[in-house]
Amino acid sequence: MSALTSSTNPSARSRFKSAIHHDQPIFAPLCLDPLSARLISEAGFGAGYLSGGALGFQYAVGEALLSYNEIADVARRITARSDLPLIVDGGVGFGDPVHTARATMLFEAAGAVAIEYEDQVAPKRLHHHIGVEHLVPAGEMAAKIAAAVEARTDPDLQIIARTGGFRHEGFEAGVERLQTYREAGADILMAFVRDHELGPVAEAFPDTPLSTITGLDHHTPAQWQDLGWSLIIDAFTAQALAITTTRAAYARFQAEGSTGVDIDGMGLHRELVELCGLEPLLDIERRTTERP
Repeated sequence: MSALTSSTNPSARSRFKSAIHHDQPIFAPLCLDPLSARLISEAGFGAGYLSGGALGFQYAVGEALLSYNEIADVARRITARSDLPLIVDGGVGFGDPVHTARATMLFEAAGAVAIEYEDQVAPKRLHHHIGVEHLVPAGEMAAKIAAAVEARTDPDLQIIARTGGFRHEGFEAGVERLQTYREAGADILMAFVRDHELGPVAEAFPDTPLSTITGLDHHTPAQWQDLGWSLIIDAFTAQALAITTTRAAYARFQAEGSTGVDIDGMGLHRELVELCGLEPLLDIERRTTERP
């Protein structure tokens, strides 16, 4: 592997696939850019999550209006500069099964280790952001999962099937949806359930990795392990911290003439040179344009 690039994703995929079947849960914080990926790796997390919801907010258009090319472009930038296993949010698959197949090809080529698809209507609606969700029939979602599985060229690429069935249709319906998606070929099952349902869902799927999206502080790693859940995604904390802290600093400056934030700018700048992996690029300049 060249010092100037990250490793290619077959190794990241195999590492992720192996880890997802171990007892220890994987935690995947929000990852919207290469610097975030390198911070997540530095902290020791097992994966990062490219969230469509967070990216839609970052672009100020909402997830429903993102194209798969926009998401794939961000994924490529991340995987080019980090070995962090990257999970890509594929939303509702961008249309019918053929669109889901095309999205799978793009995200695989962009370096994803796993792609998540959910069972809401396509095209996705902005009302999702204000709590209004419309589910498609389970068979329709299963067709998209099957198309995604068929479209991948690397068997280590994991397909995640996400359902809102528990929230909108009840426990039994949610379990039935997950069973249908697993039969369609999903490698990992994702659901949003209440705390008292976490154990029963795990009991219903003892041999299939389970995932959910929640805050890092919702349960401890040991608790998630005891509950039988394998992949815990935090899709919002990083964005919330950035917004909350920056907004407070800007407001204080406007009110008081000072942000109240003590930053060692030069020290952080030096840290960023190292964190971003610029030393191999600096070496090229030392040997060429910056020779004494």
